[in-house]
Amino acid sequence: MKPSRPLYEREPELAAAAKAVDDLCGAQAVGGLLVFSGEAGLGKTALLAEIRAMAADRCTIWSARGGETVTSVPFHVVRQLLQPALDRFPPDETRALFGDWYDTTAPALGLAEPSGPQPDPQGVRDGLDYVVARLASRLSHRPLLLLVDDAHWADGESLSWLASFTARLGELPLLVVQAYRPQEMAERNASYVADREAERGSDGDSTVTRVALRALTPDATAELARAALGEHADDPFCREVWAVTGGNPYEAVELVAKVQDQELAPVEESAGQLRELGASARGSGLVARLERLGTNANRFAWAAAVLGTDISQELAATLAGMSSAEAADCTARLRDARIVSGFDPLEFVHPLIATAVYRSIPPATRTAMHGRAAWAITRAGLGAAAASRHLLEVHPDDDQELVAQLREAAGQHLAVGAPEAARRCLERALEEPPRPKDRAVLLYELGCATLLSSPPTTVQHLRAALDMPGLDDGLRVDATFRLAAALAHNNQLKDAALSLAAEAARTAPGPGLMRLQAAHFMWEGMQVTEDDGPARSRRLTRNADHLKGRDNAERALLTLRAFDAMLRGENAQVIVDLCERALIDGSPARGLGWTDSEWGFELPTMVGITYAFTDQLDRAESLFGEAVRAFEISGWSGAHLAFAHTLLGMVHRRRGRLAEAEGFLREGLRLADRVGSGLPVHWDAACLLIDTLLARGRIAEARVIADRYAFGPPYPSAMVLPDGPCIRGRLLLAEGRKEEAIAELEAAGAGLEARERFNGIWAPWAGDLARALADDDPGRAAHLAARARVHAERFGTDTAIGEALRCVSLFAPPEEAEQLLADAVRHLERSSSAYEHALARVDYGIATGSHRELARAQKQAMACGAEGLAARAQQARTSIRSSE
Repeated sequence: MKPSRPLYEREPELAAAAKAVDDLCGAQAVGGLLVFSGEAGLGKTALLAEIRAMAADRCTIWSARGGETVTSVPFHVVRQLLQPALDRFPPDETRALFGDWYDTTAPALGLAEPSGPQPDPQGVRDGLDYVVARLASRLSHRPLLLLVDDAHWADGESLSWLASFTARLGELPLLVVQAYRPQEMAERNASYVADREAERGSDGDSTVTRVALRALTPDATAELARAALGEHADDPFCREVWAVTGGNPYEAVELVAKVQDQELAPVEESAGQLRELGASARGSGLVARLERLGTNANRFAWAAAVLGTDISQELAATLAGMSSAEAADCTARLRDARIVSGFDPLEFVHPLIATAVYRSIPPATRTAMHGRAAWAITRAGLGAAAASRHLLEVHPDDDQELVAQLREAAGQHLAVGAPEAARRCLERALEEPPRPKDRAVLLYELGCATLLSSPPTTVQHLRAALDMPGLDDGLRVDATFRLAAALAHNNQLKDAALSLAAEAARTAPGPGLMRLQAAHFMWEGMQVTEDDGPARSRRLTRNADHLKGRDNAERALLTLRAFDAMLRGENAQVIVDLCERALIDGSPARGLGWTDSEWGFELPTMVGITYAFTDQLDRAESLFGEAVRAFEISGWSGAHLAFAHTLLGMVHRRRGRLAEAEGFLREGLRLADRVGSGLPVHWDAACLLIDTLLARGRIAEARVIADRYAFGPPYPSAMVLPDGPCIRGRLLLAEGRKEEAIAELEAAGAGLEARERFNGIWAPWAGDLARALADDDPGRAAHLAARARVHAERFGTDTAIGEALRCVSLFAPPEEAEQLLADAVRHLERSSSAYEHALARVDYGIATGSHRELARAQKQAMACGAEGLAARAQQARTSIRSSE
């Protein structure tokens, strides 16, 4: 609808809006983000109303508005945007619109009850992206316009979604227009949408237009005044209107209205009264004006301010303690005084008025009204989560019922993917305070709520919970397990292992102890360094080798034993047998599942990695495909899904499908980048991508990835997949930085041999070091290659043996070298390692001078996506031809 007054000095803003709408509605349907920023009263809402009017006949328009008193309500703004559109569809069509995202995202919009595992907030955001994109496509005959006013008061969950969603607007026929106050936005969180979009805009992103509103000039203020008061309003009077209001359009309009109410002549002699009139439009002056409307109207306005947005007249009457007739009378008086507008629901004419009224309520009265609002919402059956924003405002008073309500609300927030809202409820419950016997359990719940968003906070809360009485044996085990996971994710693996060992020492034999022991073995083994790795391996062997996999505790120990044996390079068939015992029907689905909240996703991951490095690539690919599906279905599309793509990339790298591997690994990094920086998955994905790019012959691109993700010392405390220093040494060697490569590979080998980890496919330091030393120290190089061959034959996979034979051939006489390479080709041909097979065949073709072998090798290299290797084969073929 049209704004109620003309817009003055807003030609640039309106031009930007008109261009954005025209681009959206043009033949190319170009979407984007248009951001208006400015202090309160500068006319942002009026601009959005004008944009709504100019687009009304050309676009489908959804709108929402943040509110100062509802910033703690998760998905409040998102629900305003989407619910009216979704209400048009019958339930079955709505479910179809969401597709696989229904169970993850519909609960956040209040369309379904939560079910299944607790969703990852990133998954909820991805689901919202999908739904909006589907809706936009359903409205293809009319492009979609989203208007978000007062974005600085949007809830955190909605802001986070807007920040991620607006990054892809160029892909959709959709325009988002936001308005916010910069100071309030900066105070809330500098990483929210406005600041992110400012960064994008500064990089020249053509989909983002940012416009900062300015106060009106004296001339525009005079024009505004004369439009309302008449052309006879003289210059000194109009100049004083500007001086009193500072050119703020809202204050100028209100001041001119007061002049009309007072029937004040708009001439110089009246100008002295303007400051007093202006004061009545804001702050204490507004409050005094409200009080003059009477006690009932004042109390009703307070109730409305406590409710904040979408104000129900009936609920406001309940809070104010008055009848419906009295509430209707108050509404009429407040509307006449330009304090509220609408009927049911009501809203304040301007956020400045809502803020002034809310802050004018005596603190004790405001607290009581919030408590009464929570009671009314709960009584209406709307649930603890809906009441929680009011419960947060109630003063602590040793109220155990309030503690219970807040804990219930926290559970409901977690179930819809709003852990920050859950955290606020639980922290407030701690202030009440809870009964001493409940405090430890509450701290445990708080630690669980922050696990995905803040591992350091989780560590703090879980340690506090474990240090006090109140947790039963089962919760102590679970708290310790989660504490260890948080420490590990915070790069504190040694502390994780120590915490588990300490709790295991005080835990009686049984499933709980086995769970702690399994986790202890896991985080000890995942460390880059440990005091006595071989001793830990021996203990693990004694604990696991006799197990049958009858329950998850046994399956966990078998998994860890298999993974450790793979790293040590024990017999591959024995390792595969351990993996088989760790799974049920070859799948973790009925055992250690990908979304299992008790054991975590690390254990099935270890089974899949073990398969990948024992030449069981079909099994590994099947497991990691299950992981992607499980994480997507559960809405775990943050670090979990990033890691699943990384693992699939690893399988394709091992298969020699290098282009496919690169695609999965880049997607893994993209997904991880959305979550944060420096995460474990960043190290793994970057390591594997560097290795893959080197295999493709793209050394410069590998260096770009290494620099972008700071891939190098200091390494994290957890091992990298595959061994990080080995891959960095390989990169340095490819770049011709031989001395640096030798130092890196020697250090890697020393650390790995001390732990008796001899798998040369996981950690290829020996072969690469032998090649680096071949010219300067051939004796040592040949010794390294020979030892690597012994370890490979003990391990027994065709890939390991073939790679070892290829390396040993470098130091053998020509005829023996040819036979070694022929054996390498034979082994690798039987494996699934197509790239390594192509490498061996190129070496064999060069050694034998066989044009035919090189042609075959070149074809294999191209099929793998190894352009550098293919070029080497072609160069060798050319050399053979020229010498014939």
